[in-house]
Amino acid sequence: MYNALSIDLEFWYSGEPFIEYARSTYEDQVEAATEPILKLFKENDIHATFFVLGEVAEKYPELIKTIQENGHEIASHGFTHKRLHLSDKNSFSDDILHSKKILKNLTGEYPIGYRAPSFSLDNSTIWALDVLKTQGFLYDSSLYPVKMRFYGEPNVPLSPYHPSSKDIMKIDNSNPFLEFPVTVFSYRNKYIPISGGFCFRIIPTSILTSAFRKVNQERPVLVYIHPWESYAETPKLDLPIWWRFTSYYNAKHLLTKLEHVVHHMHFTTIRETLNLP
Repeated sequence: MYNALSIDLEFWYSGEPFIEYARSTYEDQVEAATEPILKLFKENDIHATFFVLGEVAEKYPELIKTIQENGHEIASHGFTHKRLHLSDKNSFSDDILHSKKILKNLTGEYPIGYRAPSFSLDNSTIWALDVLKTQGFLYDSSLYPVKMRFYGEPNVPLSPYHPSSKDIMKIDNSNPFLEFPVTVFSYRNKYIPISGGFCFRIIPTSILTSAFRKVNQERPVLVYIHPWESYAETPKLDLPIWWRFTSYYNAKHLLTKLEHVVHHMHFTTIRETLNLP
C-alpha cells in the first residue's frame, strides 16, 4: 500500500507557539533546516509532498525549484500562515490565488493540493473547500481527527474521502474533491496522534512502525513534519515548559526515526497515494 509523506515548509516562527515569542532579529533558517530532509529523501529514493508557504516560496525561489527537480510534489500552504478562523471567504480566496501564482511561476504548474495553517479546517471554516474547488485544487489535507488546543475536528472519516460541502464529517461521493485527514491510531475507542513530527520525536520507532502497519490494514498512512522541528539549531525561546517540551524535545533524532520508518513501509507523495493526475 502507498503511504503519504508530507512536509509543511514554513518559517520556524510561522505557527504556535513561536509566533507569540519570536523576534524579528532571528534568522528564518528555512534552507538550512530543509537541506538535511532533501538529502535523506534523495539517499533513500523517497518522494514527498511539500506544502509550501507562499512567503517562503517568494523568498527562496531556488529552494522550491530544487525540491521540484528532486521529484517532490509542490502543494500550497497558503501565502501567509494565517489560520482560517482569522480569515473569511474573500480574503482566503485572495490568499490562495496569490500563493498559486507564485508556485506556478516557479514550477510551471498550479498546485493541486492544499493544507491549511495549523490544520484550521473544521465545520466553521468549511467555506474554504468551495474556494479550493473553484480555484482548481483536487484535494485538501487539513483535518486532524483529534481535538487539540488550536485545531482538530473529531469524528471525521479517517480514510481519504469526498467531503460534503455542508458538513465536513459527512461523505458525499458526488463531490470529486478529496480530503486526506492526518493519520491517527485507534486504541480502546480513542484516537491517538501518531503521525506528526512531535509524535516521531516522543514515540519509540518500533511502536510507530507497528502502529502504521496496523493502520495499513484499513487505509493509507499520512505523515507530516516541519523542517524546523528536525533541526538542532532552531532558536530556543523562553517558552512555557509544555511548549518547550513539544517544540524541542528529541529534535536531533527525528530524521533518524523517519528514515527507519520509511525503510519498512512505502511512502510517496499525496498525489501518488491518492492516484491523482
